[in-house]
Amino acid sequence: MSTSISSRLRAVPVLTWMVLIALVLRLALIPFNSFLFEDLMDANHIHAWEQGNVARALLAGQGFGSPFVSNQPSAIMPPVYPLIVAGFFRLFGIHTALSIFAIHAFDCVINSLACIPIFLMARRSFGARVALWAGWVWVFFPYGIYFSAAWAWSTHLLLLCLCWMLYLAQDMERSPGLALWAGFGALAGFAALTEPSVLVVVPFLLLLAAWRLTSAGKRCLMPGLVASITLAAVISPWMIRNALVFHRFIPMRDSMGLEMWMGNNGRSLHWTNNDEHPLHDAAELADYNAGELAYMDHKAHLADAYIQGHPRWYAWMCARRAVYLWTGYWSFNPQYLAMEPTDPENIPFASGLTLLAFLGLFLAWRQRPFEAIRYGGVLMLFPLMYYFIHPEAYRMRPLDPLMVILGCFAIFALRELAAERAKRAAAIDVATILEKA
Repeated sequence: MSTSISSRLRAVPVLTWMVLIALVLRLALIPFNSFLFEDLMDANHIHAWEQGNVARALLAGQGFGSPFVSNQPSAIMPPVYPLIVAGFFRLFGIHTALSIFAIHAFDCVINSLACIPIFLMARRSFGARVALWAGWVWVFFPYGIYFSAAWAWSTHLLLLCLCWMLYLAQDMERSPGLALWAGFGALAGFAALTEPSVLVVVPFLLLLAAWRLTSAGKRCLMPGLVASITLAAVISPWMIRNALVFHRFIPMRDSMGLEMWMGNNGRSLHWTNNDEHPLHDAAELADYNAGELAYMDHKAHLADAYIQGHPRWYAWMCARRAVYLWTGYWSFNPQYLAMEPTDPENIPFASGLTLLAFLGLFLAWRQRPFEAIRYGGVLMLFPLMYYFIHPEAYRMRPLDPLMVILGCFAIFALRELAAERAKRAAAIDVATILEKA
């Protein structure tokens, strides 16, 4: 009996075990998540969740709007995640314990499923051993466990989409198949409607794939055109909706003015200033309710004026934001640490992860340059915008799978280098002994 069970367990594919164990670990953390219960018991926390506010407006028949608990249409939130939240609200009730738990559980499932593309992508890039280790590291990866259980946002869906985009990009560099390129365009469009920041890496991946196809003597113009048209077809309904509602061209979202002002208003104790956000300040909310576009334009003007008047401060803040995103370090000021008490514990982990990933990138450049170009391009481009506005820790999480893969590759590459040096040293010792003999 036990032998039969053991043989059946061994027959289960390793990817299935990865996903299941990752999911159990993430779901197990939800009951210990204080944010979950705050969302349910404190009206201020409920109203501070923009995704939930838009979902509630959708179910009330108000369309995409009310991210700040108002009654006007909005283009602040892209549509995919609020629609998902609205689906759970419809099934389990608006802001009920069951619906909030279901949303967190959905994020845990999405985050756990990332084991699959991480394994497949790493196997193509660096071999089966690195792939196996990268998949298991993701199962137990602290950021993956914590953020999926505690942060009900579009981050996890974007992470999964970006992983599959990179996997498809590996195929596209080898094949001009139109269906493949159209699939990439459709996935990129869906990812953009989840979080538009991903669009910065799409042209890079398309150009890299086209370059490699051209180098191999294969056609790239038609595949690139098909991918671009498919991408445009997926995102155009949202863009048309924004143009019709606001009578202005709004590519994906209109909140850049507020985002710029939140990080560029002269205050530097913290990396953002939520106290002046419409969700936390009654005067700001009143200004916002006078008109979303006018409010965003005003904030953009204020931010631009401050940046123009303080260029050195802005350059220094951009550098600080870049350091924060890659290392977790902002300040050891006691006032700041009172707001972010876990920073001292997070800094060594975040910094170590970054160093290991960039070491992997360096070693990949020496051994597999095209892999280094692909991974490095995405790592450099994706967070670039946040250096200039304001950072949030969750904004780096879509890059975690790439850093895990590169970190595992660095460890294996260093082990191989050490083994080669040991062999050479042993061979030299043997030769020396023979010469003396």
